[in-house]
Amino acid sequence: MNKFNVEIDGKKIEFEIRNLAEQANGSCLVRCGDTLVLAAAVMSSRETNLDYFPLTVEYRERYYAAGRIGGSRYIRREGRPSDEAIITARLIDRAIRPRFPRDLKREIQVIITCLSWDGENDPDILGLLGASLSLSLSDIPWSGPIGTVRIGSLNSDFILNPNYKEREKTKLDFLVSGVDPIRDYKNEGKLQKGQASNEARENNKVLMNMIEAHAQEVSESDVLKSWKKAETEIKKLIDFQKDIVKKLGKEKILIPENVQKKEIEKQVKEVLAKKLENALYKKSKIERNQGKEQIKQNLIKSIEENYSDPDKIKIALDFFEQEIDKIIHENILKNEKRQDGRRLDEIRELKMESGLLPRTHGSGLFCRGTTKSLSILTLGGPGDQQILEGMEVVGKKRFMHHYNFPPYSVGETRPLRGPGRREIGHGMLAEKALLPLLPNVDEFPYTIRIVSEILSSNGSSSMASVSSSSLALMDAGVPIKNPASGIAIGLMAEEKGNYRLLADIQGPEDSHGDMDLKVAGTKDGITAIQMDVKFDGINDKIFKEALEMAKKCRVQILGEMEKVLAKPRPELSPYAPRIITVQIDPKKIGKVIGPGGKMINQIVEECEVTIDIEDTGEVFITSESPEGAEKAVNWVKNLTREVKIGEIFEGKVKRVLDFGAFIELIPNQEGLLHVSKMGSLNKKDRGSFIKKAGDVISVGQTINVQIISIDEQGRIDLSLRK
Repeated sequence: MNKFNVEIDGKKIEFEIRNLAEQANGSCLVRCGDTLVLAAAVMSSRETNLDYFPLTVEYRERYYAAGRIGGSRYIRREGRPSDEAIITARLIDRAIRPRFPRDLKREIQVIITCLSWDGENDPDILGLLGASLSLSLSDIPWSGPIGTVRIGSLNSDFILNPNYKEREKTKLDFLVSGVDPIRDYKNEGKLQKGQASNEARENNKVLMNMIEAHAQEVSESDVLKSWKKAETEIKKLIDFQKDIVKKLGKEKILIPENVQKKEIEKQVKEVLAKKLENALYKKSKIERNQGKEQIKQNLIKSIEENYSDPDKIKIALDFFEQEIDKIIHENILKNEKRQDGRRLDEIRELKMESGLLPRTHGSGLFCRGTTKSLSILTLGGPGDQQILEGMEVVGKKRFMHHYNFPPYSVGETRPLRGPGRREIGHGMLAEKALLPLLPNVDEFPYTIRIVSEILSSNGSSSMASVSSSSLALMDAGVPIKNPASGIAIGLMAEEKGNYRLLADIQGPEDSHGDMDLKVAGTKDGITAIQMDVKFDGINDKIFKEALEMAKKCRVQILGEMEKVLAKPRPELSPYAPRIITVQIDPKKIGKVIGPGGKMINQIVEECEVTIDIEDTGEVFITSESPEGAEKAVNWVKNLTREVKIGEIFEGKVKRVLDFGAFIELIPNQEGLLHVSKMGSLNKKDRGSFIKKAGDVISVGQTINVQIISIDEQGRIDLSLRK
């Protein structure tokens, strides 16, 4: 067992290397406070026949880590990963994936399990550090390690790796990972795409390769300050891991080079010639795809005629993709030529609508080129909130954004199943971008669900869903602070340091580019950032320029959105339910609920409403009928109101005894009309003495009464009121 410690802003992070997951290629434990994760990396012993890199990253939460049994009543165990766990797995994947050699075709699985959680320290940072060290210690070809920190911005102060309570107060939650451009293992020239710039190597600068952030409309300068604050700590974490690897690391497995590759590469270039470039620069996406597919089929046919080995086709197709990559890079870097003819900083044609669906509570359509997102909003009462039960999160969620990516959006056919990791990730990114703009629950007590249907996709559909969702919110009359939009900024770079930034990247510029930086926000600032790269990483200069380009694009899109719908509509949709809030004394909640829920069920049934009651005494009455809502409100008020001496009521006789009758003044509140006060009810001889109340009064009769006294126990005495 070996233990190593490093401090980040006074917080100790402990790495423990011991023989627990002994059959994995590499593993480690990472701890901060009492939060502890186990990371294990395994590589298959055989090469796959897949035409892509088979990497799987999984992050698993365990209820026992938080000291809970959890699960449903009938299945007391963990089920599918929570959305939060999927997001954590995705951010780890985005950070480590570009560091594997391009030619590696063995299946690799990295599994991070949270074994202990203290309620203060987030395991996501520890999981990424654990993935980095376990891969670095293993014999798996991987160019690491990676350092990662979270920066919380509070006014002008920065908090490194803030705990949960501190994060609730911060205006910016900025998680960033970085790499050291100096590599020392033999496969370093075979990364998936590109290498670090010469400048970074010479100056030994840390390059940033992954960002996940959300914010309260912060400025670009605040984001850059957070970046600079992270650099030193990331370098410390990288150097710290390197020292461990020198002591305990295994020698990396070498990837054998196929001797026939050069021969096949020559044949591929002969078949492609200038045809591929001509096909890639057709006017429309459909024409480009058709031309590219035809050339691809011709290439496969040519290889089949010369080689009997099917593996040669895969080698040829790999070169085919590399050639596309090379053509797109060279045209942008040398000629600033994009496939659709746009300038590097130009956004595709924008079109948008609001209120296009007749019976929904709100809808918005946003089109940027051939990317089209339709967002539909539904309003519900507090009872429609999502119940969260995970390792870290237990509670309710009042805003949900869900993202659907049907196969027809990219002209494909495939089975329709539940949302995949990509759909969950894109939906959560837009949700983070919009959440800071929503009114608080006191001002707007509705539950809000938005579903973004991607009707057509050609790059950055997640950012399109931010704009369409903003339109849907305003169309529904939700009083948001500001509308939001989003944009994706791309990058084409070469090792010498030459690079070009691209605004509003589309399909090939994303898949063959070097960076995908998504920035969402309002006219007043940024609300969400997500970045991943396909090469080493970017420096602060590139990041600053990319943020400036993103702001320019964001403001332009918001200007076009304003022409369609400048602000939230003054009234909610007529099809949306109305919520009325009534504040009652918390001590009287039982009166509204009644024995076994009898009273509240009666109100719900007779008034056709739903009722949600908080412990604070807030009663939310939701109804699609104004009349039903008003009736329910009066009912609740009467159940909980304090009657006063002198008040007059038209009461209903509920019970009759010899000495008097009990009159219901308001629901669940009765007063006694004593037999001595009933003289005027005797029609035969008004004012005469009455022996039994039943002689002059009966159950169900309605009479006017007045409160004459209330004793210390709350008992009410009544008299007749003519």
